[in-house]
Amino acid sequence: MTAESVFPQLEALLPHVQKPIQYVGGELNSTVKPWEECDVRWCLMYPDAYEVGLPNQGVMILYEVLNEREGVLAERTYSVWPDLEALMREHDVPQFTVDSHRPVKAFDVFGLSFSTELGYTNMLTALDLAGIPLEAKDRTIDDPIVLAGGHAAFNPEPIAEFIDCAVIGDGEQAVLEITEIIRAWKAEGRPGGRDELLLRLAKTGGVYVPRFYDVEYLPDGRIARVVPNQSGVPWRVSKHTVMDLDEWPYPKQPLVPLAETVHERMSVEIFRGCTRGCRFCQAGMITRPVRERSITGIGEMVEKGLKATGFEEVGLLSLSSADHTEIGEVAKGLADRYEADKIGLSLPSTRVDAFNVDLANELTRNGRRSGLTFAPEGGSERMRKVINKMVSEEDLIRTVATAYGNGWRQVKLYFMCGLPTETDEDVLQIADMATNVIAKGREVSKSNDIRCTVSIGGFVPKPHTPFQWAPQLSAEETDARLEKLRDRIRGDKKYGRSIGFRYHDGKPGIIEGLLSRGDRRIGAVIRAVYEDGGRFDGWREHFSYDRWMKCAEATLPEQGVDVDWYTTRERTYEEVLPWDHLDSGLDKDWLWEDWQDALDETEVEDCRWTPCFDCGVCPQMDTHIQIGPTGKKLLPLSVVK
Repeated sequence: MTAESVFPQLEALLPHVQKPIQYVGGELNSTVKPWEECDVRWCLMYPDAYEVGLPNQGVMILYEVLNEREGVLAERTYSVWPDLEALMREHDVPQFTVDSHRPVKAFDVFGLSFSTELGYTNMLTALDLAGIPLEAKDRTIDDPIVLAGGHAAFNPEPIAEFIDCAVIGDGEQAVLEITEIIRAWKAEGRPGGRDELLLRLAKTGGVYVPRFYDVEYLPDGRIARVVPNQSGVPWRVSKHTVMDLDEWPYPKQPLVPLAETVHERMSVEIFRGCTRGCRFCQAGMITRPVRERSITGIGEMVEKGLKATGFEEVGLLSLSSADHTEIGEVAKGLADRYEADKIGLSLPSTRVDAFNVDLANELTRNGRRSGLTFAPEGGSERMRKVINKMVSEEDLIRTVATAYGNGWRQVKLYFMCGLPTETDEDVLQIADMATNVIAKGREVSKSNDIRCTVSIGGFVPKPHTPFQWAPQLSAEETDARLEKLRDRIRGDKKYGRSIGFRYHDGKPGIIEGLLSRGDRRIGAVIRAVYEDGGRFDGWREHFSYDRWMKCAEATLPEQGVDVDWYTTRERTYEEVLPWDHLDSGLDKDWLWEDWQDALDETEVEDCRWTPCFDCGVCPQMDTHIQIGPTGKKLLPLSVVK
């Protein structure tokens, strides 16, 4: 496969598509390295549109880590919109990178980062456009190694037939290890072909190669066992964990998009992992243990990133940023340093019990005072015990009273519907909480001009969480429950007009549930949906529930299973789960005990501040929880002119 640019052919098509700017490349801080001077070449993809994919922190970090290495290059590709896809097929233009418009098929590795399972059909589109066989078994030595990563890769079984391998956990060190294995194999003359390279990767114990594992089923459809079919291949594949974030201060040169994207800011990950123990939260479970970036490390990254990009806002990212042991000092130090430049700071949604007005004032000192977002998740006190979200309604009311009393006028509350053991009454209590928030806000602000927006997402059980055994609520039951809540809010004459209500219907959640807890038999459904025109399933306007159900009904019955079998069915302790051979570090018995605690409505403390609960991560992964304070200060202390 030649590596010549396809831009001459592509350029003629761009006047005929929406947002052609997203395909031209040349962003500030992008990298184009000489092809001939590199011996290992990566194509990285976030399988969504440019506006969603470019700001993705994971891809941006790996892009920079790889390009810093001598003899290694990394370029990026994103999903093309259906209008350009049609033209590319008509004019034989292959899937290309935005950096140098080289064909994806010319690279050694095609690495995809999945944060959601709904990107699977976009992967198949990209493979097909690239001229890479959809199924791994049909690829030759000249096709790229198709590698999956990201949170959804913790159960890659539904896409096992389409990928060559998967990496679970942190990618920084993993991609460099994989690079050296590929470099050595190529230097030796590619002995043993594709299978030999994959075997070398699998034998590291940190790369999962599905073709080297056979899945055996019981007569009732459950998995009997997953067993290696090659000698030297481990029974379980381990996740990768970067322990010292200060050693990996990436991205140093964040990409600045040419077109509008979902996040217009420079972001710094201030810590990784979470031990709050929310039972629904896959991200919190699979990223343990907590590893904080030092206050000085954060300061250096912010300073370099702002100089490199010119952004006017800095996002302090993590799963629960206000839990950083020095968040107050970080926020104050950055606000002081950039006061003259009016650089704003932002956090993702703030935990109710971590919010304080001093922190909020520092975050808004140099920027605009927009709304605050809190995530109680469960509508009733009982539900919050079930999900281990240890926040009382009194905590929430006290927090929003502080916010409204200090000048905020808008609060957004995020909840989930369909949680295990949930009843209609649990959900209807969301309306009561919202009216109590408005009432308190009017009282402390002495104004009726305040808003509370209630946003509802459907609960989807995820692998490697205590809820991986839980039954999922059907789409019909979810919709009926949300309709009752909507009627309760709209029927409130006194407060209803001050409460916004946003929710997703239950249908996308069922498909996400099918994909998140599916096994290899789901691959046929994904392929059928793709061949029927499925694209951009994470976008409401492109998603088709009817298409997914039609394809599932056409492919699953011959396997003796159906959509309900994967979604609304409760699992037992004895059942072999499709991802059991992928080791997230969490002990399965501990997860089961936590599931039983959920059913008993028993809360469990955050192990950062209590004795260990034996979840398994720290001893098994030879890691440990990292917490401050470090006692250091954000330097320089004087305002940067």
